[in-house]
Amino acid sequence: MLQQKNVILGVTGGIAAYKACALTSKLTQKGANVKVIMTESATKFVSPLTFQALSRNPVYTDTFDEKDPEKIAHIDLADWADLVIIAPATANIIAKIANGNADDMLSTTLLATRAPVYIAPAMNVHMYAHPAVKENMNKIASWGYQFIEPGSGYLACGYVGKGRLEEPETIIDVIENHLINPSLKDKKILISAGPTRESIDPIRFFTNHSSGKMGFALAEEAARLGAEVTLIAGPVSLNTPRNVKRVDVTTAEEMFQQMSMYYPNQDIVIKAAAVADYRPVVIHDRKMKKSDGNLSIDMERTKDILLTLGEMKTTQYLVGFAAETDEILTYGKQKLEKKHLDAIVINDVKAEGAGFATSTNAVTFVSKKGIEKDLPLATKNVIAQEILELIHLELKDEEK
Repeated sequence: MLQQKNVILGVTGGIAAYKACALTSKLTQKGANVKVIMTESATKFVSPLTFQALSRNPVYTDTFDEKDPEKIAHIDLADWADLVIIAPATANIIAKIANGNADDMLSTTLLATRAPVYIAPAMNVHMYAHPAVKENMNKIASWGYQFIEPGSGYLACGYVGKGRLEEPETIIDVIENHLINPSLKDKKILISAGPTRESIDPIRFFTNHSSGKMGFALAEEAARLGAEVTLIAGPVSLNTPRNVKRVDVTTAEEMFQQMSMYYPNQDIVIKAAAVADYRPVVIHDRKMKKSDGNLSIDMERTKDILLTLGEMKTTQYLVGFAAETDEILTYGKQKLEKKHLDAIVINDVKAEGAGFATSTNAVTFVSKKGIEKDLPLATKNVIAQEILELIHLELKDEEK
């Protein structure tokens, strides 16, 4: 997808600038024509000569260093680019973009270009969470800038948390998936995400380990691809993706009611929520007091939402999720058949990096038509893109 693409790589002043060297190399290996623009601060971390050697192109560091007198460099670069990547993107460059500042070669080029811009932030975990940074990111995202979320882990400052520049391979995967662009424009998509809670008394409840991250990633990517997305969310601590209608629920019954209400008018329905299979028969209106001996609580089955949706299905493309620990393909395929699904996404929750509450996943997509594709470990947004692409391809086949 990057063959012969003209790519501007903007490198700003953070310790993660060293990763931009590998990104430059991998982009050129993909066949892209790469021109690097460095801020003055970036040159304190990596020499421009390094990027010149890797890209085999001049490196731009100074707005007033006009290499060709017949052209204005930042305008010429802005027009030349098919896409722009800022990696690493500091809080400073994000603020400059958000406020229209143009005081160096990179910021002036960004103001002048009409090419898609991908921003890969890298900064201290507290800086990334600062309200000003969040506001700036939301602002420029609303203008169409694409963000490649930072990873979590050990940071150069010594903190552990979100703020580490995403790996070059992942940055390229995200961009290539965007370039494929399986358009979902005019499609209505209903997605469920997160756990449910079934109360015992006003203090206690039964739930599970689901964080909702996979469902939210699906909603975010579907909206980015132009779909009209409704997200039915259990109790999670996640921000609503842009351009997504969110409906919050708590119990399995509430999720069933909302899914059933929106279901008839949808084109695609993805049930990624981990819904409680059982709930207490009796919900106490006062706190249950501790007593000697063991405690037994009578439980009853909740409504099987996915089975019910499968039985109600008319023209919807219905996708379920199966989180398994043993014989994952066997149980997943049984669920595909039993619940009248068009496709199922199966994952082994015991596999490293693929369980609940992680920012990564590894799954197998199996469809009723016989597609069986392993999607190896990647961020949940990348997995979401690949799932939506497979759904899009199946729908295109049906329309032929």
